Amino acid sequence: MKYKIISMTVFSMLCSHSFAASNAPRAVEKSDACLTYDCAMMENIKYKLKQSGSEYAASYTELLKKANAALGHKVYSVTDKTLVPASGDKHDYYSFGPYWWPNPATVSKLPYIRKDGEINPEAKTEATDSKRLVKFTDDVRALSLAWFYSGEVKYANKAQQMLHTWFLNKSTRMNPNLNYAQAIPGVVNGRGIGIIDTRALIDVADSIVLLKASGSIPVADYKAYQQWYSEYLKWLLTSKNGIEESNWHNNHGAWFDAQVTAFSLFTGDLAQAEEQVKIFTLRRVAGQVNNKGELSAELERSRSFHYTNFTLAAYAKMGRYGERIGEDVWGFKLDGHSTKNAFLFLNQQAGESKDKWAYKEIRYKPQEAVGPVLSAARAYGDSIFTEKAQKLTKEYKTDINILIPGSILVR
Repeated sequence: MKYKIISMTVFSMLCSHSFAASNAPRAVEKSDACLTYDCAMMENIKYKLKQSGSEYAASYTELLKKANAALGHKVYSVTDKTLVPASGDKHDYYSFGPYWWPNPATVSKLPYIRKDGEINPEAKTEATDSKRLVKFTDDVRALSLAWFYSGEVKYANKAQQMLHTWFLNKSTRMNPNLNYAQAIPGVVNGRGIGIIDTRALIDVADSIVLLKASGSIPVADYKAYQQWYSEYLKWLLTSKNGIEESNWHNNHGAWFDAQVTAFSLFTGDLAQAEEQVKIFTLRRVAGQVNNKGELSAELERSRSFHYTNFTLAAYAKMGRYGERIGEDVWGFKLDGHSTKNAFLFLNQQAGESKDKWAYKEIRYKPQEAVGPVLSAARAYGDSIFTEKAQKLTKEYKTDINILIPGSILVR
């Protein structure tokens, strides 16, 4: 089923958060210049920010706080870490598995043991790269959005400095591989499962595309960023770790597909993007979503609500990429398994108290549902989603998802 074009009346109402009911999945113009973001809706938000009492004012104020703080931050590089991966090369990204802890049964504390959902603080220090990658991504996102909404070039210039340092400068650049991500002390030097770390690079690619119009990124640099992503994409598709990650039937598989599709679109490989979208619908939606709309693999976790939202963030991005290439991911159905049912299942809990969630969740954070519900409201326009979206955006007025239609951020 191909997309139907939502009427301009409905589109306008969606843009203003006065969500309208519609049975038609979201459509996109092929000429849309953005990657994951919905440029047209963002232009509408920019216009509304100029009006007194804008419903976007609180989230915009919060965005500017982050962007202004980023102006004073140093540029980030993988070479800043104090520990070195097994390769001996600091240009290789290096991280530890977050749920792995020292073994109390051995003197050496090796091998590390797993505690699902419990993050070891050692995995989030400056000694490795995962925390640094998050800081880099957060700053570049805030700076690029601040430039887009304010028009102040100082934000774009700072973002370009950070991008050049992370990707292009020979003395500071990251090598385009993830051979040493989510290592486990005493067990393995790196794992395919670590590829989920670079889901953050989707947001960075979104920022690069958004900044292209700022004049702060030289044409040669823009092409060089595309080349880096092209090399990393090749590694994802051909490496042992990449093939390993592609076979996971939970959030890891969905995020692998989101990365491959986003990076393919960013680098101009439309054929690979189209193939990955088809893989996603058949392997993830049909394979991960049961007839009730539950993501069974995520409900088994100690943080089931979080992982449901987290996985649906990848689903929403794939829905957006389907829009870009004319594939109806939002409306996909097969033998009772559907994308919409997954969002309907989550929507029932969104905005509700923890005691209404029937599964284990050790750190319940209701705000995590903002992004998935907004994406469903944008895509489907059904009142069941739009009414919940209105409720959540009123309660969480500073949430970044309000300013990035088409995309989702769930940490």
